[in-house]
Amino acid sequence: MEFDWWHWAVLGIVLIIAELAVPQFVLIWFGLGALVVALLQSLLPLGDIAQVAAWIIASVAMVLLWFRVFKNRLHTTRVGLADAALGETGVLVGAVEPYTRGSVRFQKPLLGAEVWECIADESIPAGERVRVVAVEGSFLKVGKAHT
Repeated sequence: MEFDWWHWAVLGIVLIIAELAVPQFVLIWFGLGALVVALLQSLLPLGDIAQVAAWIIASVAMVLLWFRVFKNRLHTTRVGLADAALGETGVLVGAVEPYTRGSVRFQKPLLGAEVWECIADESIPAGERVRVVAVEGSFLKVGKAHT
């Protein structure tokens, strides 16, 4: 059986859609690899073995690119938030209670945002000045600022 460009395009789209059902974030790279082969096949005809080899190379290259470039940037952003936020003081926009979320506004934006969701170990009313004591996931953990 000889593969045409549209066979690869259909395979790529099916794999990308299948990624919605599989939470591993792996199939998308093989789907994008198939779309690359579809583009190559439409520009210059390749033999079956060359098409499969191109698909494997493109897919592996995209997986490596994900782990080496993009995934590291996501980790750097979280570390960057901790570096930027720890010790900063702001004003609570919404009151915070233990086990509930509130909002804190900073005078200068942290990583592009002035308002961040926060949590605290104690009840703190809105309008109170707080200091960031930790970063827990995407939330800032705050405590009363001692002046």
